[in-house]
Amino acid sequence: MGPGANARLRLETVRLTALFNGQPAVRDVSLLFPAHTVTAIIGPSGCGKSTFLRCLNRMHELSAGGTVQGQVLLDEVDIYARDVNPVELRRRIGMVFQRPTPFPTMSIYDNVAAGLRVNGRRSRSDLDTAVERALGQAALWDEVRDRLHTSALELSGGQQQRLCIARAIAPQPEILLLDEPTASLDPAGTQRIEELCHALKRHYTIVIVTHNLQQAARVSDYTAFFYLGRMIEVGRTGELFTKPQVEQTEAYITGRFG
Repeated sequence: MGPGANARLRLETVRLTALFNGQPAVRDVSLLFPAHTVTAIIGPSGCGKSTFLRCLNRMHELSAGGTVQGQVLLDEVDIYARDVNPVELRRRIGMVFQRPTPFPTMSIYDNVAAGLRVNGRRSRSDLDTAVERALGQAALWDEVRDRLHTSALELSGGQQQRLCIARAIAPQPEILLLDEPTASLDPAGTQRIEELCHALKRHYTIVIVTHNLQQAARVSDYTAFFYLGRMIEVGRTGELFTKPQVEQTEAYITGRFG
């Protein structure tokens, strides 16, 4: 699964159901994520958006009572197959959470290098190159290049979130999952992350969960609307927001419920 796979990379769910202690939280979702696009997952709180996202890199199974039925295909290989190593998989499908989660005892440099060191030994010059590349792609290099060895906690909230993006993309994953990445940020920090989505899709396929409809409209190519654990509608973002095909979608987008 070398770099050549990137050009035709597809992530796909086939009748994916996510359960907590046997109770479905997400039901029967089949969805295709085209390479080098941003797909937004929208819907009211508690509709299964984040649970669905966590199924895409096998984080859901780390939750108490979390199990999955159906398939998640990466390059047509089921990520839940027995011979797939979940730790290795999570390097190929990186994830960034709602609140910035820098490793508190580590420097800015070591935060980014952490995922690379897990991958095996690397020379210092290799690490330096990879850290600079990841921080550059996360639009953070110019702000931190002179203080790489200071604590990550000295960064602002928005910078910490971009650091977490740099950490996720340092191992050069194919997919980047963003779970409400701007929920705790101010408008300026939010704008930087949204701009990043446009830049990063040149390199990665991005899935973003957001409760902010304007954000979904600004950053995504495709939008999927979830309600009560089911995917109600999916389409090109411009079409879904202007001509939704399902009444529930229209009601949500126009603010009549949720």
